[in-house]
Amino acid sequence: MSLSPPSRSPSSINSQFRRASYLPPPATYRQDCMSAAAKRYKYLRRLFKFQQMDFESAAWQMLHLLVAPQKVYRDFQYRKQNKAQFARDDPAFLVLLSLWLCISSVGFAITLGLGILSFLKLLLYVIFVDCISVGVVIASLLWFVSNRYLLKPQARGHEMVEWGFTFDVHLNAFFPLLLILHGLQLLIYYVLLDNDWFISRLAGNSLWLIALGYYVYVTFLGYKSLPILQGTQVLLYPLTALLLVYIVTIVIGWNISRSFMDFYHYRVV
Repeated sequence: MSLSPPSRSPSSINSQFRRASYLPPPATYRQDCMSAAAKRYKYLRRLFKFQQMDFESAAWQMLHLLVAPQKVYRDFQYRKQNKAQFARDDPAFLVLLSLWLCISSVGFAITLGLGILSFLKLLLYVIFVDCISVGVVIASLLWFVSNRYLLKPQARGHEMVEWGFTFDVHLNAFFPLLLILHGLQLLIYYVLLDNDWFISRLAGNSLWLIALGYYVYVTFLGYKSLPILQGTQVLLYPLTALLLVYIVTIVIGWNISRSFMDFYHYRVV
């Protein structure tokens, strides 16, 4: 008499794979069945496993965010097809961005003549306030707006924009802004921007216009890449307000770069 192996339900198979997390899931494993909490847990669990991160892909994304940001969002679409989610499941981009924040904070400390304690306060402020806290607010606002007002009628009740994706869009848009305001601005600050000349005000305020304008543009590209959304061109409307503010600051003689540096200096000393 031949003995056949006992049958196992799909749920028991999935539970075995969850217990043995070091094994890859089978080809039939449904990523889209994972809850948002499970996806966040999986993401955070990989945050300190550097050997599992794809830093080459993250560096490629950072480069293309500067020269061809549309290509980055094509990668997001491939992830949706293969892993049933638009949001990143690899924290390599966040790790590299944190490294850039550390480097730029060192530049600020040197430029402003900060001590060790003031540098650490500045670093924590830049990471947890400028990048993360502001990002959470913007991501949550656009997550609500996109799911409430921009979803196509046929997608309502079936699909929605992931909050993780909205935060990824913020990180994408924040990186070019970081290089402009925490990189290029620092390099030319004492040479050109820290003066009462009209050219200083024009150059400094123009850097802010470019940085914030590019943030808005990269954000727009992110939501435009989602096939479940419509009317995403409204996300470009802040560009008009930015241009008006830029003109006003030039006319009234407000040097935004100098105010920015003064704010950081008195915030941490």
